[in-house]
This record gives sequence, structure tokens and C-alpha cells, in this order.
Amino acid sequence: MKKYIHETPKWPDMKYDENVLHDYLIKFYQTHGRLHGKLDVLGFDVKNYLILSAVSDEVVDSSEIEGETLNRSSVRSSVAKRLGLENAGIADIRTDHYTEGVIDMALDATQNYKEKITEDRLFGWHAALFPLGRSGIRNINVGSYRINEMSIISGPLGREKIHYIAPSSERVPIEMQKFLLWLEENHESDPYIKAGITHFWFESIHPFDDGNGRIGRAIADLMLARADDSSQRFYSLSSQFLKERNDYYNKLETAQRYNGQIERWLIWFIGCLTRALETSEKKLEKAKYKAMFFEQLRNTHMNQRQNYILNRLIEGFEGKLTTAKWAKLNKCSHDTALRDIDDLINKGVLRRSSEGGRSTSYEICGIMLL
Repeated sequence: MKKYIHETPKWPDMKYDENVLHDYLIKFYQTHGRLHGKLDVLGFDVKNYLILSAVSDEVVDSSEIEGETLNRSSVRSSVAKRLGLENAGIADIRTDHYTEGVIDMALDATQNYKEKITEDRLFGWHAALFPLGRSGIRNINVGSYRINEMSIISGPLGREKIHYIAPSSERVPIEMQKFLLWLEENHESDPYIKAGITHFWFESIHPFDDGNGRIGRAIADLMLARADDSSQRFYSLSSQFLKERNDYYNKLETAQRYNGQIERWLIWFIGCLTRALETSEKKLEKAKYKAMFFEQLRNTHMNQRQNYILNRLIEGFEGKLTTAKWAKLNKCSHDTALRDIDDLINKGVLRRSSEGGRSTSYEICGIMLL
């Protein structure tokens, strides 16, 4: 008995009813237009902040979906260097080979979105994700398609649940050949629908031993860059996928069933894109506020440590800022931290918190927040 969509006679000819998607696409385009209308009147600093935030979030959150935790600050530092967006508010933090590989893939996808997606390019992305040739403690085929069967399974040993069984390894090369040909030659009526089909199709093939989710989301991001006809990313699809991770997996699994309705996947995908744009709109307001804050400090001399902490405070600092936290975040001595803080107090940027307590804490002066 056939269970999965790739077993159907018409696979991979995935049909859908555009009329079903009409209202969802209208809302998406309205949100898209509203966001870009706001972006058009912003200065370079605010736009650069949003780009840096979107790309960094894409890298970190795509990995987190797969259970890989990256250091957000180090990713942000590396992405800023790569995009030429370095400034005194971003600390120079080293990253490991794996993190650099994820960043390489994400930036290649968005900065070189006009270049063809080839087998060799995907193999390069895969090799970048697994520089040591291993996934955890397991050896895997790196930079080549899988030679083993692939099942998506969850649950404890002995009580596993099979969510999906991908096409056999023998089918993978020809399946990928069809997929890559469609990517470059097929012209869907709507490019954002094509991005949704692209991600679903790639995940349904699941061509690699590991990394299929991350590579599939990078391909989707490339298709979104093509749809926008811009390498500037102002929203993160993976961040929204992470927020809705259960729905993300459930919608994929449902559509991959034999009688799966791809319209339902596309409805969810377009809705997810819309919500990602709405999140970006909120970040835009925060970016405008941040730009105004630092404009007030334009003529105030501050060192890199001070800039870094002020950036953290503006973006949402967890807990209270103490001298000990300042020293830890900047990897400096307690005395250096205290001098930095006292200097900002004297300049009217920081003040001692009125809350008191066992340890003195500091906050941005109220007048600086107006």
C-alpha cells in the first residue's frame, strides 16, 4: 500500500489550486509592501541593523530547529565582518569551524541568489556543515548524496514513531536531477509559492545523511531572495519556523502522505512568511529607536566595551546590569568595568538603579530613552 507522496504515479508533478491561496497571498503582499514602504524612508544604519539581525537569526535559528545551539553574539560578529557591517557596538568574537560553515552556506544562498543551484553547490554546502565528516559521533557521507535509506523517526528506542520514509537511495540522484532542473527552468505564477514548493520538494527527497533541514531552509531563503530580487534580507523564515516548530513539522508530514494536500502546506508556508514579515516590522521599530538613541551619543566618546554593553541594553538585556556582568561580558577586570561604568554615569548615559539590593545595578538614564 502506498503511503507517501513520492510513491504516487504523478510525483513530482505537484498540483495545487491557486484560488485557494488567493486571500493568503493578498495578505502576504500587503504586509510585504507595508514593510518595504517603511524601509524606503530609513537610513543606512537602521537598514544595516535589520539586515544583520535577519541574517544572524537565520543562521542561529535554522540550527536550533535541528537541536544545534550556536552562540548568537559570535554569529552576529562574523556576519557583520562578512557583510562589511562592522561597528564599535559589535564585539569581535571568534567562531568555530561548524559555525563558520553554517554562515558560509547562509551567505552564499542570499548574497549569490542569482547563481544556479547545482549539485556541486549543494555538495559544497553540505561539506561546510560537516567539516569533520561526522554528525555527532557518527561518520556520514559528506559532500555527496546518501547511500542508505532515510526515515524520519521520533520517540524512545522500542517505541519509535515513523513520520516519513524518503525515496530509496538509488532514486536520489535522478530525483535531485529533476528537482534542480525544475528550480532553474520552471516559472511558477508566483515566486513565493515556488519558494514554498521548493522547500517541500527538497525535504521530501531528503538527499543527504544529515543536514537536510538546514540545507532545505537555505534553498528556500535563496528562492525568497530571488522572489525579492535582492540580497538584502529583512526577515528570517527560519526564525518563524522555530517559533512554530511543531506546526512546521506537522504540516510537512501531512503533505508528504500519499493523499497529502500541498495547498495546505502552501497556505501554512505563505502564512508563516507573512508572520515573519510582521516580526520584522516590530524589529524595525526597535531599530529606529536604537538609531535615535545612538544619535544622541554621536559626540560622546565611548570605547568598544561601552558600546557593546549599551547595544545589549537597548536590544533587551536579561536581568540587571552589574559590574560583575559587565566584566564577564567584556572579559575585563572588575576595576576596568567599574571605570567604564563610572565614565558613562559622569556623561549622563547610565545611572544607578533605584531598586537597590545586595548588588548595585545600572540602567540607561531616563532622559536618554525619550
